[in-house]
Parts: sequence; structure tokens; C-alpha cells
Amino acid sequence: MEDTENNPLLKDFYFPPFDSIEAKHVRPGIRALLKKLECELEELERTVEPAWKKLVEPLERIEDRLGVVWGAVSHLKSVKDNPELRSAIEEVQPEKVAFELKLGQSKPIYNAFKDIRESSNWEGLSDARKRIVELQIKEAVLNGIALEDDKREEFNKIEQELAKLSQKFGENVLDATKKYEKLITDKKDIEGLPASALGLAAQTAVSKGHENATSENGPWLITLDAPSYMAVMQHAKNRTLREEVYLAYVNRASSGDLDNTAIIDQILKLRLEKAKLLGYSNYAEVSMATKMATIEKAEELLEKLRSASWNPALQDMEDLKVFVKNQGSPEADNLNHWDISFWSERLRELKYEINEEELRPYFSLPKVMDGLFSLANKLFGVNVEPADGLAPVWNSDVRLYRVNDSSGSPIAFFYFDPYSRPSEKQGGAWMDEVVGRSRILSQDGSSPRLPVAHMVCNQMPPVGDKPSLMTFREVETVFHEFGHALQHMLTRQDEGLVAGIRKVEWDAVELPSQFMENWCYHRDTLTSIGKHYETGECIPEDIYQKLLAARTFRAGSQSLRQLRFATVDLELHTKYVPGGSESIYDVERRVCEKTQVIPPLPEDKFLCSFSHIFAGGYAAGYYSYKWAEVLSADAFSAFEDAGLTDDKAVKETGHRFRETILALGGGKSPLEVFVEFRGREPSPEALLRHSGLLQVAASA
Repeated sequence: MEDTENNPLLKDFYFPPFDSIEAKHVRPGIRALLKKLECELEELERTVEPAWKKLVEPLERIEDRLGVVWGAVSHLKSVKDNPELRSAIEEVQPEKVAFELKLGQSKPIYNAFKDIRESSNWEGLSDARKRIVELQIKEAVLNGIALEDDKREEFNKIEQELAKLSQKFGENVLDATKKYEKLITDKKDIEGLPASALGLAAQTAVSKGHENATSENGPWLITLDAPSYMAVMQHAKNRTLREEVYLAYVNRASSGDLDNTAIIDQILKLRLEKAKLLGYSNYAEVSMATKMATIEKAEELLEKLRSASWNPALQDMEDLKVFVKNQGSPEADNLNHWDISFWSERLRELKYEINEEELRPYFSLPKVMDGLFSLANKLFGVNVEPADGLAPVWNSDVRLYRVNDSSGSPIAFFYFDPYSRPSEKQGGAWMDEVVGRSRILSQDGSSPRLPVAHMVCNQMPPVGDKPSLMTFREVETVFHEFGHALQHMLTRQDEGLVAGIRKVEWDAVELPSQFMENWCYHRDTLTSIGKHYETGECIPEDIYQKLLAARTFRAGSQSLRQLRFATVDLELHTKYVPGGSESIYDVERRVCEKTQVIPPLPEDKFLCSFSHIFAGGYAAGYYSYKWAEVLSADAFSAFEDAGLTDDKAVKETGHRFRETILALGGGKSPLEVFVEFRGREPSPEALLRHSGLLQVAASA
């Protein structure tokens, strides 16, 4: 028997012991925990009654314990990965998933929730408690709990099969992406590529056996990996190279033994069967059952944005043609898909003269954080202060902060891990919870347990005695993740199952994060963070104006691209009939007639690599990106209406935002929460205005 006595995962903790959890603790720790939780679940099923104390409290304890311990382990995997940790997690993950299914399909728990729903004291429950009961019932039903035995067996078979197909779809895309390689030996073929791209191409060549490759002299290896592909499309002067790489990219996983066409059909067929088993008429209805939107509302929004974006996108195309003609290029008369990114980049450089690298000295991490915290103080009345040393961390660069309310009492904590560590930390940026606010899991028996969050970014570490200097995009990213963290930390919701970001609908969860990004373009905020790290001088006014102007460059075209993806996703999950008269490509062509200024090429098989909806969580949900953008832009417009230069008005509006969108968590439907803040239902007008698409929409 392995030593579970001293296993840090099995100790009672509030701040996880990040400095002492190791790979060797994972297998015995998680297995011992699951065994204990199995017993607790059996006990709960044996003694359950339709009462809060006998049902929800023990259920929350089980879910929370698993969430906190598994969360600590998977967090370490994402910030401090190593082969031992990876294989330990891989081994126990199926056991954890099996336990979650058992919990999710528990008949006694489900029946107790239904009894509460039907009991005489239902009306006396708080909003949050009603939401918990209704969501638990809905989730159990979507997990197939209400099906007869043979139907449930069929349902579970479909679930297993869908998991396999999605896995296979993703593997095919990966393998097809890896398969394409183009070796270039002649220097003039790679003209225009920036140094970073040449370095990458030479490094790739070395890894494939061309050990003498250098970024100056080559050979260079081009692949379909995003950094390599994007660099060619935006910067390669060689048009033939751009064409070849573009065609390879849009044809990934569409032929031979990696062809995803049949897999897509099978996935759509099984999703439809699953929907019918659950009593819905199509898969989009299943997806919308746990979201804010309805199919009609999502389609209506997409069409509204599409008609506002169409004329500006046509104009973008005209501007581009004129520009290319003025450059004396023969391509001007027949611009094709592989020309657009290249020439758009040249036009942007000419128009705005913004060079990301030259902006870095104005955005040093310490100044950016100071500005962000003073904004949080102004808007929401909270004070953020360092709390280093209060709890163990996983790397010496990680900072711990305490968030206090205006009276100085702590209300939350968060870890911030800012720098990239490519050898052990995954890319991207994210916010996650460590523990949530909860009355039931109080530390002292009287006040609720306070929330703790992680904020993780991947920016340039400090070099020598310079602080970390950021690109403007990285500044936006820090604001974005802090917005998520605020919704987790400033919740006033004491019911742990719906506190903070928990149970907030998928299409509403990006509201606070996208909302915070708007402040990066707010003059006072930008001047408070944009100070030269050596001289302390403020970011020059002309640069501020260029940043503002560049924000809406080619907005119509950018918007249509997202709308194409969102619309084809909904069409395939509502109207498409697997095996019917229309193929998936016919559907895609039909959508493109209204969402693409240059029609797609006959050989374009983009659907075969659309992993978001066939191998990710976005099936009949890709519209969520735009839906949440509408909410966040409209929320920010409340501050514009109040007057961004009027401090008193900004504070009052900020207080209202805190008391609704940040405080109520998942305890009220997001639409009700939004209406409580804004005084009306959301409107896409602010998003169109921020994107520079409104005046055009008015005249169209």
C-alpha cells in the first residue's frame, strides 16, 4: 500500500500545496480520493431527502473536493509539465470520468431534485437555489438519465462513439497538417518573410535532418502550422508560394486515408440521433438548452451583423484593389484568396505606421498592473495588494495578490503567472478557479469561504535589468483574463454551486473579460499604463490615435469571417439532413454566398479541418463568440452613456456593474442579470459602433 498518510493531495487545504505536489502523489492520491468520494456518494444516495441539508450540501462537498484536488493537479500539468505527471494523469483520468458519469446519472439524486421542484415550498426558495435545482434536473436529462434502459444504453453507445469520432477527426487534422512540408533552398523564394519566420523555418529544417540550415542561408522548411502558415500568407512576396500553401491549408484532411468527410457525416448523423432520443428535433436545440440564446435569436443576431458587415467588406475589397493597383502590381485585376492577407498587411503598415516592437517600452508589466489595479479600484471600489509569501507557489516568478473591499477586509485572492516558460508551460492565456466562494465550505463556520483564482499569461520575461516589456496585444490579454478573475472573485453569491463563474451560460461567460479589454482604448486608462519604462514619459498622443484608428481596420471583412463559421455551424446542426439531397459542401457554399466577398474555390474543403465544432466544444455554439461580444460592448456603452470623463458617473456605473454582472454569479440567468445592469435587453448597436460598422449600416 502506497503511503497516503503524507500525500499532500489528501490533506485539508485552502491554498493548494503547489510546492510539494509531485507526480508520484497523483495515482495514489486521486485513487484514494475517488474511493472516499464513492463511499460518500453511496451514503448520499442511501440517505438522500428532498431537503437542502440532505441533498445539496453533501453533493456540493463531493463535487467541490474532486474539483479542488483535480484542479490543483491539472493546473500543475499546464504550468509545470513533465512526462511523469502527464502519464500519471492520463492513467487516472478515465477513473475520474467514470466517477463523474456515475454522479451525473444518479437516479436518487435526480429524483430528490425533482421532488424539491414539485414541493409546496418551491416558491419560498431564493433565485439561486431555484437555479441550482433547475440546472441539476436539466443537466441530468441531457445526460440521458430519464431514458428507458434500452434507450439509455443506446444513448451511452452514441456518446462513446461520438467521443471516438471527435478524437479521430482531430488526429486526422493534426496528421494532415504535419504531412505537408515545403523545402525552400533559393533565397529569392522567401523574400519578405520577417526574421522570426525565417528563424522558425530554419529551425524546422534542422529538426527534419537538414542540420546545417540557418535563418540567413537556409534551407527553410515551410509547414501548415499556424505560425509558419500565417507568416507566408502575410509576408511572402512569392505569389506562387502563397497559392500553393493556401490550397494545401484549405484542403487539409479532405483526401486519402485522412479524409474527414465521412467522419463529419457520421458525427452529424449521431448528434441528430442523440437529439431525437432526448426528444429534440435537432442537435442545435440540445446545444441551446444550456445557453442564453435560442436558435432564432442566434440566427437573428448573425443576420443583423452580416448585413451591417457586407457593404464595409465590399469597400475593404475595393480599397485593397486600388492600393494594389497603385503599387503597380499585376495582381490588382484578379486578387485571389492567397493575396488578401499579404496586401492587407502592406496597407495596414502604410496607413497606421504602428510597429508592435516600438510600442513595447511604453508597456512594462509593473506599470500595466498598477494601472489595471487602479482602474479596478475606480470602477469597483476594491484594493489589490501583494500577498507574496502567504501561500506556496509553483515558480518563483508567480505573484500572489489579495483583493480587499473598501473597508480593508479581504474578499478574494489570486495567483498571477505572467511569463512564458516554453519547456514546461502551455501557451495561451487563461483564468481558472482554485476554490470558489461557498457558505457550506466556510473556513471558520460563520463567514463564507473566500474565492481564489489563477491568472496565467505567456509574455516576454524580463531581460537583464529591464522589466517585462509587453506588446499592446499582451496588455489586452492581461485585462481580458483579469475580467474573468473579477467575476470569480467579486461574487456575492454564497451558494457554492452557482458562485462566481460557475453555471454561467457558455455564450455569456466572455462578457466581463471582453468588457475589460475596452478599457485599453480608454484614454485615461491607457495613459496610466502607457509610461516609458526608462523616462516615465506618457505614450504620445499620435500613437494613441493610431491605436484607436487601427482598431477598426478591415472590420467588415474580419466580422464576415467569424459569421461564416458561426452560420455554417448552425446550418449543419439545424437544417442539414445527413444522407439527404444536399452535401455538407453544398451547405457551406450556400452560406458563403452571403458571407464571403470572393466566393470560395471549388476545391476548398475547410469543413474537414473545422475542429472547433467537430473535435471541440463549439458544436452549434460557434455563435457564442459574437453573442458575448454584443453583451460586453453594450455593457461598456453604459459607461460611454454616463460619460467616460465624468469620474462620479463612471464610479456609479462601475458600482452597478459590480453589483449585477460581477456579484450574482450563475445564481440568476445572464439575461436577467444583464437587464438588471443595463435597464434593457442587449442590443448589437455598441458592437457595430466600436467596430466602425454603424454609420455604414445606417445608410445601407
